[in-house]
Amino acid sequence: MRYVAIPTGVARHYQAGGPDANGQAPEQVISDGGGNPCRHCLRMIPKGAGMLVLAHRPFPAPQPYAEVGPIFLCADACVAGGGAMLPEIIASPEYIVRGYGANDRIVYGTGAVTATAEIPARSEALLGDPRVAYLHVRSARNNCYQLRIDR
Repeated sequence: MRYVAIPTGVARHYQAGGPDANGQAPEQVISDGGGNPCRHCLRMIPKGAGMLVLAHRPFPAPQPYAEVGPIFLCADACVAGGGAMLPEIIASPEYIVRGYGANDRIVYGTGAVTATAEIPARSEALLGDPRVAYLHVRSARNNCYQLRIDR
């Protein structure tokens, strides 16, 4: 199981001012240090650092299940995070964990609010379902995309 950041090419596109999923330039702001998770390095953006706020679609193409929502990114180039350990940005008490099929559509019955400590075990169980190609971890309060989990 691997925790996966948004691709570096996508992050660089946004960091260079490229349009987001809504066709707008990312907003450039300064982090207040109050829990601004970068979806590329998978670390919290420190207080005083530049960050981008933008609409992101973590799917290969628009379609009815391809949710678009706000994310934060480091304003400057950062190194992609991810790997086998739960990343730093997963710091809230709970998240939505949801499975998607190879067709990039929700696998019904897989989505649930999950305690942070239970994310690894729940993810392993969901990835054991042959209908599930990958998972999304989203904030439990606002449904914001955090990261992807692959086998």
